Amino acid sequence: MVLPQETRLNLQENFNAICKEEGFNKSTWTIDLCYLLYRFDIKHKFYTTTLGVHPGYRGNSFYQNVLTKDEKRVNKKFERAKTLGLKIHKASVSANFIIGHLKDGPIILLTNAKLLNCERCKLNKISTELRKCLPWPVPYQGHYIVICGYNSISQKIYYRNPSFHNRLCIMSLETFEEARKSYGTDEDVILIYNN
Repeated sequence: MVLPQETRLNLQENFNAICKEEGFNKSTWTIDLCYLLYRFDIKHKFYTTTLGVHPGYRGNSFYQNVLTKDEKRVNKKFERAKTLGLKIHKASVSANFIIGHLKDGPIILLTNAKLLNCERCKLNKISTELRKCLPWPVPYQGHYIVICGYNSISQKIYYRNPSFHNRLCIMSLETFEEARKSYGTDEDVILIYNN
């Protein structure tokens, strides 16, 4: 979704080998995506509220199974990133900051999939409406999406969800903020630069 066609085909054809070389398999962290972007010479900046693995995730069921296996690897990648010239900033960024970047390129965003609500395909619509009436805690399920547009009149975010092939999804600014700031995301944002 953010790679040029030729690079995307290379990644698809060599996916397992590349994942092995990069040191991850089914457990992909945002820093892993930064290393892939670096590998394929895609200019980017990474913003996160946590440099490394958040120690509070030990009690989170989503992270419980992978944390022990991934913590050392992920922390090493953060430590090595500066020597490679990767631009990583410890910061929480605003929705306006993210939207303002769209003129320069798309954005990879870590969200809580349980809070995503596509207004076009009605994904998670029922649970979203029920939560408005009967608030209940939502478990965390990390999921990356690509932000590709914004309508300032309707205040809608346009995004691509890799779970749905070639479909443009739409969500409200309110849903966007809730999904990206959910506990577990570290508010991870990767800004991609097209030029």
